[in-house]
Amino acid sequence: MIIVYSKFYSLEPDKRERIINASLKEFARNGYEKASTNEIIKEAEISKGSLFNYFNSKRELYLFLLDYVVKVIDKIYIEIDWNQTDIFQRMREIGLIKLKIYKKYPHAFNFLKAAAHEDATEVKSEINKIGKYLIESGLERGYKNIDWTKFRDDIDIQKMMKIINWTILSFAEEQRDKVRSFEDISMDTLKEWDDYFDILKRCFYKQEPGDIEAVSYGTKREDQ
Repeated sequence: MIIVYSKFYSLEPDKRERIINASLKEFARNGYEKASTNEIIKEAEISKGSLFNYFNSKRELYLFLLDYVVKVIDKIYIEIDWNQTDIFQRMREIGLIKLKIYKKYPHAFNFLKAAAHEDATEVKSEINKIGKYLIESGLERGYKNIDWTKFRDDIDIQKMMKIINWTILSFAEEQRDKVRSFEDISMDTLKEWDDYFDILKRCFYKQEPGDIEAVSYGTKREDQ
């Protein structure tokens, strides 16, 4: 496999990108079993049969693409400011970076979206492994260097983290299923994200004096 990939990476960058994008689009459109390598060859503008000079099989090509998508997602965490210790500011920053990466690599995320619903037995176990890795490593990296002193003392931290994780994962899944293509994703998604963060922050953060005053003032106005 290393030899095959070495041949692929020895190609000119433009040709590599054409093959990768054509493959991502075809698998995203038609799924693993119905995807046509002939369509990939035509879209990538390469000679017939040359695809298998670089990949021994359709399965090997698909697994290569899964690995490629993981590397694309890793680019998100390279750009994060790890000095930001507020968890909700951190998550918002990750959201902004994700939007930029989604726009830059829409075919990669369309492929990943299709992979989440893939049932082909040839690749299902590998998809599950990658999905588990992306979720666990993403959450673990997202919580790196967080200031836990901002959270209320009367809350079980582990249960609170589960609630935040459930919210993040459910929201991400909902947004993924709503968009036809990641080329269409917009800043409105982040605005809705902010609304959830605001609710979570009010539930879990210690109240500052100004927050208490604001709540008291609001209560007085309602009583009047």
